Amino acid sequence: MNNTPAMIREIDRIEILILADNYVDVLLRNTDIVTRPPLAKGGEIPTDALLAEHGLSMLLRVHEGRAVHTILFDTGYSQVGVPHNMELLSVDPDEIEALVLSHGHMDHTGSLYVLLDRITNRIPLVLHPDAFLTPRYFGLDDGRKLLFPQTLVKTKLEDRNIELMETRSPTLLIDDMVAVTGEVERVTGFEKGLPNAFLEKDGKVEKDFIWDDQALVANLKGKGLVIISGCAHAGIINTILHAKKITGVEKVHAVLGGFHLSGPFFEQIIEDTIKELKEMNPEVIVPMHCTGWNAVQRFSQEFPSSFVLSSVGSTISLA
Repeated sequence: MNNTPAMIREIDRIEILILADNYVDVLLRNTDIVTRPPLAKGGEIPTDALLAEHGLSMLLRVHEGRAVHTILFDTGYSQVGVPHNMELLSVDPDEIEALVLSHGHMDHTGSLYVLLDRITNRIPLVLHPDAFLTPRYFGLDDGRKLLFPQTLVKTKLEDRNIELMETRSPTLLIDDMVAVTGEVERVTGFEKGLPNAFLEKDGKVEKDFIWDDQALVANLKGKGLVIISGCAHAGIINTILHAKKITGVEKVHAVLGGFHLSGPFFEQIIEDTIKELKEMNPEVIVPMHCTGWNAVQRFSQEFPSSFVLSSVGSTISLA
């Protein structure tokens, strides 16, 4: 592994297969950019179906010349959804060369152990060390705590066939063609994170800034950066700015993933986010998971030629 992400290599093509997201629609149509899963195979509609859940997982297939490399980004919420969808979509777990977790929340780590038990090759598992922090919770106005389940336990990972890579710094994977951002700098004035997120550390209660939030970045030849976020708890604009900084590449071609613009607190910054994205002028925008219906609607209105509706089983092809 190379930890000098300024040396990220250009790639010829990237395909992003959506294995888990909040929405699935088998009647969506193909476009030049997105291929939807077929409604029927061999002229017969199947009796089983792709599953949607409040979680996120994407399989990246990165092409350079004749070589194809595969990364799994996040593993959904349940232990069922992603493995089930992988089977229906004919994804072989052993094609996965690296697994990256965007952060430690349960809706991104649910199928982790199930999948690791199905992958026979030794692969790197990349995460921020704060992904293991516990307890973490939402503080409610009436004083109650909504505890996050502890789905990541280091001792459960140490006896599995992985190279555990805990790092706050950017990291390059698969022959330096994909960068993991590491800890994202918070520089915008309007992206302030979850207001009611807390954690207990060394016996003290602290605000949880979710420093473990990170994204993936690729550099598409002649097009610019492809930025793939999990929840963008750091802010999707902060994430893009950080990706540009660590790669040294200014042009942004595509932005995909959870933008976390749902709910009353975050809906206040939808228009600020749109304004900043318009200045960056990405050619492809695919809001997913925690982006929220109101924000997704606004993206579809403001970016009519760039917007792609996410749906489980869809493949976003960028070249």
